[in-house]
Amino acid sequence: MYCFIVNKVSGNGRALKIWSLIEKILQEKNIRYCVHFTQKSNHATQIVQEYINNKETAVIIAVGGDGTVHEAINGLSGSNIPLGIIPAGSGNDFCRALGIPLRFDKALERILKDERKVIDIGRINDKYYATVVGIGFDGQVAHTTNISKYKKLLNLFRLGGISYIVGVFKVLFYYKPTNVDLKVDKKQQKIANVWLIAVANSPSYAGGMLICPNAINTDGLFDICIVQGISRWELLRILPTVFKGKHTSHPSVTILKAREVEILSDSPMIAHGDGEIIGQTPVKISVKPRSLYVL
Repeated sequence: MYCFIVNKVSGNGRALKIWSLIEKILQEKNIRYCVHFTQKSNHATQIVQEYINNKETAVIIAVGGDGTVHEAINGLSGSNIPLGIIPAGSGNDFCRALGIPLRFDKALERILKDERKVIDIGRINDKYYATVVGIGFDGQVAHTTNISKYKKLLNLFRLGGISYIVGVFKVLFYYKPTNVDLKVDKKQQKIANVWLIAVANSPSYAGGMLICPNAINTDGLFDICIVQGISRWELLRILPTVFKGKHTSHPSVTILKAREVEILSDSPMIAHGDGEIIGQTPVKISVKPRSLYVL
């Protein structure tokens, strides 16, 4: 049985509209399904765990954005049940990484073909994530964006990805970089004036920003992007290049690969995973190879 989780608020209600169309297709094809609608934060994790305990569950499908996927994988940990995604959020970076069509009907067709693959996921402290953990400046941007009114407004016009850019400009004028103790695969280093550290399991976040353009979610490694020792105006100048992954050649940008990362900082740095606020430094991040089945 195909078991759906629909995030009612994803895409400012777009997920509900998409679900009504999906349900018609399922009924026309006489496909057995069940559906639960999220009612609160982290509810998708709870729903997934209930589905796992149902012996009839063959596939779990999230209808929502990266935040819905984030909650779903935190319920799927240790399960062989595959996850399908119908994109209905503002970013949909996990779908981009997997080549999942952004059109709901094409995404459903892909799920029904039942072509499974297994990918890596990341773990930050006690949480799992699918795409990117962002720490520092972009953690603050994610927090500012998530609580904003303009994100909801832009989602109405299916322009949710722009909300991150608006958040960048808001945060840029007050954010202060800090010094970091970074341990990468047990090798420790001190880095001064760090703006952000992104630990990526896939190339993009924030609706298509290629923060680690060569990240692969099947190689057992993270790509790590560190931005430090740069003025806020120079940071503003290079930010547009992130959309094409061209920022990596800038002298203030360092790209590393690792299986495990530990980050401590002089001042607390907010951390997000898949765009969802997880906490703040200190954090320990590790890759979990071949841990999630996807369609």
